[in-house]
Amino acid sequence: MAETLYILTGPTAAGKSALALTWAEANNAEILSCDSMLVYRGMDIGTAKPSAEERRRAPHHGLDLIPVNQPFSVGEYVEMARGVVADIFSRGRKVLVVGGSGFYLKSFFAPVTDRLEIPPQIKQTVKAIAALSGLDGLRSELLKLNPDGVGEIDMQNPRRVQSALERCLASGRSVIALRRDFESQTSVFHHYEKRVCCLRRDREDLKRRIQLRVNAMLEAGLVKEVRGLLEAGIKQNPNAASAIGYRETITHIEKDGSIEDLKSDIVKNTISLVKKQHSWLKKQISQESEMFLDEAETGDPEQLFNIKTLVINEN
Repeated sequence: MAETLYILTGPTAAGKSALALTWAEANNAEILSCDSMLVYRGMDIGTAKPSAEERRRAPHHGLDLIPVNQPFSVGEYVEMARGVVADIFSRGRKVLVVGGSGFYLKSFFAPVTDRLEIPPQIKQTVKAIAALSGLDGLRSELLKLNPDGVGEIDMQNPRRVQSALERCLASGRSVIALRRDFESQTSVFHHYEKRVCCLRRDREDLKRRIQLRVNAMLEAGLVKEVRGLLEAGIKQNPNAASAIGYRETITHIEKDGSIEDLKSDIVKNTISLVKKQHSWLKKQISQESEMFLDEAETGDPEQLFNIKTLVINEN
């Protein structure tokens, strides 16, 4: 019988962490984070990173892996997660994956990267083209290598075009051929059984929880934390600097804004993020895996994974 990955997901502020800890303690499990911001050291308050006490209650993996000024790719996450999962199972314990970052979550069900390594010299060449000729130059070079077209690549998005050009140069293959190869792959976790619980809450309940969460973060010293992260070079890493809670606080510090405006901006942008998360999860996760909570409920850990089957859209 295949080993089982237990996966607890849902939108921001739905209550994943508390339920995960209780379930992990009761089921001899270790927690693997599936949150793209928890990998960065120093991003603690704004990410609601598990505390030292919570980490004592259950071992956590995927936290504090790299400095905040360095990028971390989904490919690096997959390789880290693969090793962690194998290690936990080798010690006879269960694996509980917790979080809701899209590609990180999807990597447990479907391929999210073609694992193609880009040599540094190719990255430098493409970077030089971008510096000299901008997006037009990148598009021109990409189209030269792809006379049959570039499929669904957004040619108005510089990062997408730059990445596609790097991959074509590194592989000697067209965008369409690379896509065809990618779609023939399977997830590195395909041989594990998966059981998933997706937490849901009423819109107003979730909004209230977000407001409480933002208040708590500001009271805990979010602004001070971000001042330290600015000194550590967070702006060198666009993914980290644009995270909800951090980008608003960076603007607040640089423009000397008011705390009330900062609080309002974080709440508003978190609610917008939750709407996007809901849409993604609705498309990806079977409704059979949902657990609905209201403001009077904390959820029953024993019921988390009492589902029939899981269906995830791998397209």
